[in-house]
Amino acid sequence: MPKNKKNTALRPHAEDAYAAELKALAKSDDRFRPTNWNLSPWAVITYLMGGTLDDGTVIEPKYYGNRRIMEVAVATLATDRALMLIGIPGTAKTWVSEHLAAAISGDSKLLVQGTAGLTEEAMRYGWNYARLIAEGPSEKALVASPVMTAMEKGKIARIEELTRIPSEVQDTLITILSEKILPVPEIGMEVQGNRGFNIIATANDRDKGVNELSSALRRRFNTVVMPLPATLEEEVKIVKTRVHQIAERLELPASAAPAKEIQRLVTIFRELRSGKTEDGRTKLKSPTSTLSTAEAISVINSGQSLAAHFGDGDLKAADLAAGITGAIVKDPIQDTMVWQEYLETVVKDRKDWKDLYRAFMDMN
Repeated sequence: MPKNKKNTALRPHAEDAYAAELKALAKSDDRFRPTNWNLSPWAVITYLMGGTLDDGTVIEPKYYGNRRIMEVAVATLATDRALMLIGIPGTAKTWVSEHLAAAISGDSKLLVQGTAGLTEEAMRYGWNYARLIAEGPSEKALVASPVMTAMEKGKIARIEELTRIPSEVQDTLITILSEKILPVPEIGMEVQGNRGFNIIATANDRDKGVNELSSALRRRFNTVVMPLPATLEEEVKIVKTRVHQIAERLELPASAAPAKEIQRLVTIFRELRSGKTEDGRTKLKSPTSTLSTAEAISVINSGQSLAAHFGDGDLKAADLAAGITGAIVKDPIQDTMVWQEYLETVVKDRKDWKDLYRAFMDMN
């Protein structure tokens, strides 16, 4: 990118978006750094959880939640064990893995995106077939995977949705994780993992199409379960922060989303997820959708876009209602019944929610 040119990427890589923070942390960090780590484990945690440095630099929190969970994750990466972040969709697994890689290696782009059609080449290495045909198997004809590149450079490789990858492809990681080598038998060589190399994998066991990990592979990961936000206040804070960041990046010409609307949306999602109202007095049926924090952020951003482009710029109950139904109702029969029951037994009679109930009724 040319010097001084504004970065207009919809979603800049973490190491680019937070370059100033990473630079300030590196400058002030006088603690022990493992080989090929850009920051010490302490500084990585500060980058994730936020804080204020001695020079006054404010580090914005990237993760709101239990600090000990992040400490376990970082400590794992400082050993020879790989890290598995597991949880339902929307629990910040990808977000955390990206920021961990950015803070430790300064590079979050060594990524393998897991799909049902992923082949061994994407995990190990491939070939430049033009050179392969012209010259035969050689090191020059080799095309390194992100994992192989991470091994050579002593960096963190990320594997998204590991459980979506076919089992036989998953197991290509066993030798890499146990022996820290990647054999290339076609040319009689091997790539050895250098210090600093490790793997962060993410997985969830909620979606359909999940492939179980073999016990041999599972043993080579230290698993950290990523929980949903523990309290209403914590989840509201996450949604508010991320909504503001995304709205700035998308240049939405709307005012900040009112805390009242964010709190109402998060309350709805939490109550339907847990199967009971926040006060515990009323039991509820839960829909098939996950109703994650990430989906709450999406609903608020959608409502802000409606308010900005087709309203007066202020997010109102009608803008919020337009996105909630689509987020909740995935199964048109079962989820519709659950949602209608919630509207009639909770939303309709809740103090200060009359405008929200009317907005939903006006949509029908």
